[in-house]
Amino acid sequence: MTKSFLIVRLGSLGDLIHTLPAVAALRHAHPDARIDWLVEAPHRELLDLVPILSSVFVMKGRSLGGWLATARELRPRRYDVALDFQGLIKSAVLARLSGARAVVGFDRVALREPAARFFYTRVATVGEGRHVIAKNLALAEQALEITLDPSAPLEFPIRAIDSPAVRAIRAQGIGKYALVNPGAAWPNKRWPPDRFGAIASTLRDAHGLTPVVLWGPGERALAESVVAASNGAAVVAPETQLPDLVALAREASFMISGDTGPLHIGCASGTPTVSLFGPTDAKRNGPWDARDVVLTRYDQCPCHYKRRCQQPEAWCLPDITVDQVRDAVRTRLSGL
Repeated sequence: MTKSFLIVRLGSLGDLIHTLPAVAALRHAHPDARIDWLVEAPHRELLDLVPILSSVFVMKGRSLGGWLATARELRPRRYDVALDFQGLIKSAVLARLSGARAVVGFDRVALREPAARFFYTRVATVGEGRHVIAKNLALAEQALEITLDPSAPLEFPIRAIDSPAVRAIRAQGIGKYALVNPGAAWPNKRWPPDRFGAIASTLRDAHGLTPVVLWGPGERALAESVVAASNGAAVVAPETQLPDLVALAREASFMISGDTGPLHIGCASGTPTVSLFGPTDAKRNGPWDARDVVLTRYDQCPCHYKRRCQQPEAWCLPDITVDQVRDAVRTRLSGL
């Protein structure tokens, strides 16, 4: 009998990226299975690029009525197993409402909201102090009762597209380029734009790369301020949709970013990176390629996982200097 699985990982962009290796392992273990994914609407675009999925279902809304409408859509699929890779009460409830015969989630110590445990029929012991990709693989391994090769390369099955953003860059005569990503949803994750501008200048003068500055909704002015501080080195990226970002990362020679979704897309694309971490733990959700360079102030940060700095006079991220980042860029690019 063909198996059927439901993946519950509603967001965010980086977390979806970090779940893909586990879903790829699931597909290898059950090549003929139906594998569906439940996600929130803003992240649907990424999953439409994942060819190993059978279907993608989008949350009908955040109200109770939206949850019940989502459940009515899922229940006729009669899933054998629902896997909750999010670890929230919301995601656990939705996994249970799907009507799956088994609902599997993380053990209590690994859950973001421990009460989610009450909605699982089985738990996977994944431990603490590990990268979230490793935890997700452990969840899949225990849920499927398979043994994965820990030395196997991670798979991020995202298909390529013909991107108008890449075409626009090439039309400007730009050859080898570096992506500079100064934005972040959390102000606490943003390194100062004038420093990004200084690094953009170094990327051109010392490494022969054209810096292309990414921007998202509401960030055009931020990107322009980086360009203005780059001594004419950088250009503003074309307006991008999420598939364009994947395409840009695949063709980039290098990327520098804070802890944001674009960084994780770059890492999944195999783009060499230097990343800047302050309130979040790179050991948990940072780059996983040992060659990538992470500059972190997490151990000194007084406001872990806070959207805004709670002690502006001791804001940790600006403690990372331009010279330190220049050295990190040199180190990463010298290893290519």
